[in-house]
Amino acid sequence: MRRYLSEPFDGSDRYATERYQGAAGRNWWACDPTLRLLMRRHLGDGYTWAEPHLDRLGALMGGLVAECAEETDRNPPRLEKHDKWGRDVSEVVMPPSFLTARQALMENNFTAPSFAEEARAHGADPSALAAAWTYLLDQADIGMGCALGTGGDMVVSLAEKHAPEDVREKVREIFANGFYSGEAAQMFTERTGGSDLAALETAALPDGDAWSLSGLKWFASNANGSAFVVLARLPDGDVAPFLVLWERRDGTRNGVRIRRLKDKLGTRSVASAEVEFTAAEAFLLAGSDPGAGSGLGTMMKLTNASRLGVAMMGLGVARRALVESICYARAREAFGRPLIEQPLMRRKLAELIVEVEAAQAMVFDAHVSPRLRLAPALTKLRAARLGVTAAGDAIEVHGGNGYIEQWPVARLLRDAQVNPIWEGGDNILCLDVRRAMLKEQAHLPFLDRLRSLATSGLVGARIDDLAKAIETWHTLDREVAEERLYPLAQFMADVYAAALLEDQARWGLDDGRKALVARSYAEAHLVDHGPLRGLDRPAGDPQRFDDLLSGVFTG
Repeated sequence: MRRYLSEPFDGSDRYATERYQGAAGRNWWACDPTLRLLMRRHLGDGYTWAEPHLDRLGALMGGLVAECAEETDRNPPRLEKHDKWGRDVSEVVMPPSFLTARQALMENNFTAPSFAEEARAHGADPSALAAAWTYLLDQADIGMGCALGTGGDMVVSLAEKHAPEDVREKVREIFANGFYSGEAAQMFTERTGGSDLAALETAALPDGDAWSLSGLKWFASNANGSAFVVLARLPDGDVAPFLVLWERRDGTRNGVRIRRLKDKLGTRSVASAEVEFTAAEAFLLAGSDPGAGSGLGTMMKLTNASRLGVAMMGLGVARRALVESICYARAREAFGRPLIEQPLMRRKLAELIVEVEAAQAMVFDAHVSPRLRLAPALTKLRAARLGVTAAGDAIEVHGGNGYIEQWPVARLLRDAQVNPIWEGGDNILCLDVRRAMLKEQAHLPFLDRLRSLATSGLVGARIDDLAKAIETWHTLDREVAEERLYPLAQFMADVYAAALLEDQARWGLDDGRKALVARSYAEAHLVDHGPLRGLDRPAGDPQRFDDLLSGVFTG
C-alpha cells in the first residue's frame, strides 16, 4: 500500500517508492548465495545446526540493525562534559537507536564464549560463524562493528599475561560476554600521528605496582568503552602498552577526561574523541623487563587481527554497495528498459560482483585458515580500498539520487572512507609487507600456500612470476625497493585472490559458477590484453552476466 499522495504529474509508476526496495528490510543471509557457499564449506557437518541461527541473524542485520544504523547516523553520540555542579564527568551519551541495536546484537552474539562452545559441540567452527556475524554486521554499520570490536582481544590477552590479579579479574568481568561487547578501546594516535612511535609524547611514571600516565590521545574510537590499551613512553624512552580503566583500584574516578567528540565524516555510531590522561592509574602490559618490548610485540601481532577486522568492514561496505546497486538497477528504467539490461551497466555490475567475491575469498580465508603473516596487510590493502570504490560505484548507479542522504549509498561512501586509514594506511601496510619479508621470510610460506591452491594454468604461471618479482625486489637499492613496494603488494594480492577463487571453483558447491568468477577475475588482473586493451578479443557469452548475478544475490 502506498504511503504517499499521488501527484498530477506522475506519468507512470516509475516513481513509486515501493518499487525501490534496497538491501534494508531483506534477510541478508537468505539473499546471499556466496555466504551460504562459504558456510557450507567451512562449517561442514555443523552447517545444519548453524543454518537457523544464520537465518535469524540475517533477518536481524537487514532489519532492526540496518534501521537503527540510519537513525544513529542522523543522531550520533554526544558528550555530557560536566554535571550540574560543573564537575567533569566526561560521559558519552549514546543514542537510543545505538543502544537498541547493541542489545539485539549481544542477544545474538556469535562471538560470545557460550555460543562458541555450543557451536563446537555441534561440529561447527566458531571462527567461521564469527566471521559471518561480523560480515553481516558490517553491511549494516561498520561504525557499530568498530564500537563492538575495537581491540577487546588485545585488552584481554595482554591483561591476562601481564596485569595484577585483581585487575585481571576486573577485565574478566568487563568482557564476560566476549571480545565484541563494546567495552574496549585502543588509544595510540596523538597529534603527531599514529604510525611514528618515535614522536609519541604520552608519558608513564612508576607508581608502586602501577604507573601514572599523562598525555593526550588525538583520535580514540569507542571512547565510551570501559578498558583502554594506551601507548605511552617509559622513563628510559621505550614505548609500551598500558591498561587504563575508568575507575581506579579503590573505586574512585580515574584521571581520564574526554575533551571533545570528533565531528566525523562517517562512522558516526562509534564515539571517537580526544582523550586526556592526567596522572591516570595504569598497568604495564609487558613483562618484568619493559625494555624488552614483549608487550609491544604482542600488541603488534594483535594489531594484525584488527587489520583483518577492518578488511571485513571494507568487504561489508562493498557487499552492501553491490546489493544496493543491483536492486536499484533492476527497478530504475532508462531508454525504455531497466538499467540492469543496459550493456554498460551490466559491465559495471559484473566487474563489481567479481571484485567483491575476490575480496570475500581473501577476507574469509584470512579469518578461518591458519594465519599467514602477509595475509592481514594484503587483505586490508585490497578490501578497505574496494569498500570505497564500490560505494562510489553504487552512487554512480543511483545517479543524483545516490548523492542524497535519504538514499542509503551516500552513508556507505562516508563510512567506507575511514577503512584505508584505520589500522594503517596503504603505505604503512606496504612497509609491514617489507618487514615481514625481510625479518621473517614471510613470502616463503605465502608462496607455498599459493602453490597449494593453484598449481597450473594461468594462475600457476603467475605464482611463478610473483616468486621472480619478489626475488628481484630483494636485489633493489633500499630506496627503490621501498618505492616499489606498492605494486609488489598489489601483485601479491592479485595472485592471492585468483588462487583462492580457483580453489573455491574446485569445491563443487555451485554448479560451476565460481569457476566463471575465477576466470573473470584472472582475465581482469592476470592477463596482458595487449596494445588494444582486449578490444579485439572474442565476444563473451551473453549468459555470463545472468550466471554471475544469480549466484551473488537472490531476492
